[in-house]
Amino acid sequence: MLGIFKKTLQKTTQNIRDLLPKTHKKLDKETLEEILIATDMDYELIEMILSPLGEQISRNELEVALLRLFRKESYYDKVQAKIIEEKPCVNLIVGVNGAGKTTTIAKLAHLYQKQGKSVILGAGDTFRAAAIEQLKLWGEKLNLPVIASKIGHDPSAVAFDTITSAVAKNLDIALIDTAGRLHNQSNLQQELQKIMRICDKAKSGAPHQKILILDGTQGTSSLEQAKVFSQTLGGIDGVIITKLDGTSKGGAIFSILYTLRVPILYIGIGEKAEDLIVFDEEEYIATILDSIFES
Repeated sequence: MLGIFKKTLQKTTQNIRDLLPKTHKKLDKETLEEILIATDMDYELIEMILSPLGEQISRNELEVALLRLFRKESYYDKVQAKIIEEKPCVNLIVGVNGAGKTTTIAKLAHLYQKQGKSVILGAGDTFRAAAIEQLKLWGEKLNLPVIASKIGHDPSAVAFDTITSAVAKNLDIALIDTAGRLHNQSNLQQELQKIMRICDKAKSGAPHQKILILDGTQGTSSLEQAKVFSQTLGGIDGVIITKLDGTSKGGAIFSILYTLRVPILYIGIGEKAEDLIVFDEEEYIATILDSIFES
């Protein structure tokens, strides 16, 4: 696993090495601040993490401070995914255009298949013909049923049909795509809220998971859109970060987690169906610290 994280965060750690050619036992606060800023961690968060520490900071001191972002004061306060017993478990997948939602849905479906679960896909991005076709192609490739309509049709109807089909066929998981709503388009946000209401009509309590897809290459600039999605949906249940291997902004994950207080579920590491790995905060932190401190 550590090897995967090293590869995924390669551009981030290279950025650190450009600033800090060799690792150290301890580092002064000012230099460490500069390094963390270079990874695209939010400045106010850096100040909050470093202010209680001394002028010379060790690996262990920073590790404890960073882990606290995930766990607060106790391991038992850890931000983690909720356990859902519902069948079908309805997952509503949201995010802006270009974040990689449709491909991530296929990766999630493949992951569930490997766990022995039955899956149905809902092509709820009816604003883009390409999104509908892309999900249909993934359905054929993974041998999964796909509920789809024509471009411009009501996405709420797609969500309703996907859930009722999942119930009728006694399937485990329903994954519903949505249009890449720009966070400043209130009419599209209202459409998303309508989808939520229709999901609940199709199956009480649905959607059971609202998952936000964020483009890793945008770093902390994606935080504002994340906040708006969270407000629109009445909270989100988890985040998946895509394209993390293509950016030097790997430190933004700390800011995303601290701002939203929801778990980072997975990270995307490529374009293939299997290119989705469970996020592990210890491995993530260790990879960044290895490029700063002596082991």
